[in-house]
Amino acid sequence: MKRIWPALKWCLIVWGAVSLIGVVIVGISVARRFGATDSILGASNESSSAKASKDDVRYVLNGCGLGDARTEEVIHSYVSSRSFTGDHLDAHAIRISHVSTDELKHDDFGSGWYRCDQLKGVLVDALDFVGGWSSNDDIKWFPTKEQLLTSDYYVYPWSIYCHGTRPSSAELIFVRPSDRMVFYFGCKT
Repeated sequence: MKRIWPALKWCLIVWGAVSLIGVVIVGISVARRFGATDSILGASNESSSAKASKDDVRYVLNGCGLGDARTEEVIHSYVSSRSFTGDHLDAHAIRISHVSTDELKHDDFGSGWYRCDQLKGVLVDALDFVGGWSSNDDIKWFPTKEQLLTSDYYVYPWSIYCHGTRPSSAELIFVRPSDRMVFYFGCKT
């Protein structure tokens, strides 16, 4: 019995060390997946300014009811890394085959398109939120707040989340019918 105990003790120590190493590896993998270790272990989900494909942005045109069949070309795109809490900035510029101002309407329930020079309420605050990001070097091609606040643009508010009365997250789709351009803005802070 005296010989078995030291061998069993060393087996348990080795098993504990192997288990600890496994837990550390799984923990690092999970942390990297959610971006919590970017500064410690290197970036796990990097930002990308590479041009997205038509399939990558189909949700934009489908989400606002225009339909992805209109997509001609993705001109610009930017997809940032995600933080552990989901903070991100995504933007796309998409040329479509056709759009008419007749189809850019809203209903009595607040769904649909709004002309940007006629915004009220939370849409004004959401546009201010977008304008706060216009100085970001990664989306210099995105229209500025001043450009958006004209009759040239329409906005489709896909989602706006507020802390109190100020937006902290927004997904907005803008269309400029004159040259068939659609701009997507998605950001959470």
